[in-house]
Amino acid sequence: MRVALVCETFLPDVNGVTTTLCHLLEYLQQQGHEALLFAPQGAPTSYAGAEIVPLSGMPLPLYPEVKVTPPQPGLTARLRQFQPELVHLVGPVVLGAIVPGIVRRLGLPLIASYHTDFGAYSRHYSLGFLQHGVNAWLRWIHNRCRINLCPSSFTLRVLRSAGFRRLRIWGRGVDTERFHPRYRSEAWRAAVGARPGERILLYVGRLAAEKRIDLLPEAIRGIPDVRLVFVGDGPFRTELQRRCAGLPVHFTGYLKGNDLATAYASADVFLFPSDTDTFGQVIQEAMASALPVIAARAGGAIDLMQHGQNGYLFAPGVASDLRARLRELLANDDQRLVQGMAGRTIAEQRSWPRVMNELMGYYAQVCRRSNQRKTRG
Repeated sequence: MRVALVCETFLPDVNGVTTTLCHLLEYLQQQGHEALLFAPQGAPTSYAGAEIVPLSGMPLPLYPEVKVTPPQPGLTARLRQFQPELVHLVGPVVLGAIVPGIVRRLGLPLIASYHTDFGAYSRHYSLGFLQHGVNAWLRWIHNRCRINLCPSSFTLRVLRSAGFRRLRIWGRGVDTERFHPRYRSEAWRAAVGARPGERILLYVGRLAAEKRIDLLPEAIRGIPDVRLVFVGDGPFRTELQRRCAGLPVHFTGYLKGNDLATAYASADVFLFPSDTDTFGQVIQEAMASALPVIAARAGGAIDLMQHGQNGYLFAPGVASDLRARLRELLANDDQRLVQGMAGRTIAEQRSWPRVMNELMGYYAQVCRRSNQRKTRG
């Protein structure tokens, strides 16, 4: 199969869309398929055997990891030259407005995957008045595609109620060898300032307002023998450091590879306060590392969490409920370890190959329908 992918965020940016795309390109190469990726300038020239065609653009003000990539020459010609069997639009924002028209003129099937709830994000930047318009814009793009893939059942329900059509669920996998409890390191714990007897509470992700990390310093205040570690960076870091003044908190910046795996495995509890994430890949990485998770009862976390088994869900946006769940988890070390291993067991059933096989089924489905239309025509 020849697959063309169009995205508006990729390496060197670190986010859930990039992680998914990297695994997808690696899988396509391993299975003998050919891929072509259109990505913002600054990306490598190739990845996992796939050529990367650079797109000019500028960072989206609300979300710098996504580039505003306006219509530009050469897209149609490059697609015609590659001759794909289908086109996959990954997290469309701006460029997604013209891709459906181009693909239709070329007579190709188009599939899209929904990754980021930009409408919800606007509320956290004092731009809530834009939410309806943003959702209408994305609905217009997605409803021109043959299939729209959602990362979680929660996202599917939200999009369906907002008028999005032809929705299917396509989850995410996790590398249970890369993320594993065997990478626990007492040296790492000491390096982030943990004292003997302290339990490390971990957050991994972008330090941004929409992630609701403002809840975390408030939630840990007054809880003894804990240390909160933030892995990641972003526009909210300065304000977050101000709010954490005087608290046992450590900032590592972005980590990747073995350093990231060590951070997960060396912590004791994973905190995920976001109520806007459509999936929450970091939850799965924490589960694979045998960490119990405390997450907001919203978004993709609902699909990943089994309340009371691999952690707890708390009322979104309510720091006092987060604190209560945290106290409950920390009160029983044996139970905490049991919940961590339960999460590991769940993660072992969510391999990337299984998830990619599911995607290939959707690819085959739209290609088969496209060929049937051509035959009837």
